[in-house]
Amino acid sequence: MTIHWCGTGLSAIPGLRRLIEAGHEVTVWNRTVEKAQDAVGDLTQRIQAFDIDVLGAEVQPGDVIVSMLPGDWHVPLAELAIAKGAHFVSSSYIAPEMRALHAKAEAAGVSLVNEVGLDPGIDHLMAHWLVADYRASEAYDAGNVLSFISYCGGIPKHPNPFRYKFSWAPLGVLKALRSPSKSLRDFKAFDVARPWDAISSYMAPLEVAESFEVYPNRDSLPFMEDYKFDAAWKVRDFVRGTLRLNGWKDAWTPVFQEIETLEGPTGEARLKEMADQFWAENAYDEGEPDRVVLCVSLQAERDGKAVYHKTYAMDAWGDENGTAMARLVSIPVSLGVEAVMNGQMPAGVSAAPSDPALFNAWLSAVDELAQHLAVVDHI
Repeated sequence: MTIHWCGTGLSAIPGLRRLIEAGHEVTVWNRTVEKAQDAVGDLTQRIQAFDIDVLGAEVQPGDVIVSMLPGDWHVPLAELAIAKGAHFVSSSYIAPEMRALHAKAEAAGVSLVNEVGLDPGIDHLMAHWLVADYRASEAYDAGNVLSFISYCGGIPKHPNPFRYKFSWAPLGVLKALRSPSKSLRDFKAFDVARPWDAISSYMAPLEVAESFEVYPNRDSLPFMEDYKFDAAWKVRDFVRGTLRLNGWKDAWTPVFQEIETLEGPTGEARLKEMADQFWAENAYDEGEPDRVVLCVSLQAERDGKAVYHKTYAMDAWGDENGTAMARLVSIPVSLGVEAVMNGQMPAGVSAAPSDPALFNAWLSAVDELAQHLAVVDHI
């Protein structure tokens, strides 16, 4: 059983090294062999230039293909896995094209596991823990009114005037700012065309409570089902979103204003120009620590009074071993690979595990990766 790890970008290395050091059979595939050799050449010589046809000739039934490549490679690699009777793992959100492979993968008896990074990934584990804990609590009542929030952000450990730093090309960040979101606010769908239309303040219950700016992203609503919310539950608020340093909105207001005006090919060219400028001015310096804050919270109220309210809170930052983002994305991916190899993940398309044995074990592993991880009981 061979792990075919494709991609050795910034967020891939700690998990890849963990699997090699654990003694698994790993072949590393990267578009630039030299970069892969720089990353893991001290541990292995099983490094090849990424080519999907060459990869396809080597994959055997029961192998695991890991995609840490750009998102447009995930579905082709998942389709290759199905064709070869192999499994697939990625940290990315499940795209509709990936979800469409569920029946085919299920019929083939192979697992296509996604959303096992940081966000999505660790946030899912925390949500599953909170829902299970709430269901088992004395406060549980199907008539309670629930509120759920999940905010995650990669931010500079040492704040800069721009209130943000880039670990990789900023173009993706800029394009995401043009994306709409859907969440639940006061029992109604809350649709937002642009993130800056819905920025609010959030007090994170870290070791020292800290205020951040937050906004909803993507479509939060399908995750109610994913997190095993009963259809009959009364859910007032449900939002998954992004966390930023205070002052981010003010620092980025000129960016927001210009993005709104960009259209067509000239607009795309200007967006690329802006991205290049931001990379030159606000990229992380060599060895500079990043920081990741993640808070997932579930509250239940009865007769207007909170009867259950807990937050799973994480604070992590880069150290001499590398960035917080890299270890928090890639090491959960490596846990997903091992779970697949151990037959612990279902056939078909799935996300981070909702099985208590797995999410508790993975959260224990996360505790070793973050400088602070705690469940805060607000009652």
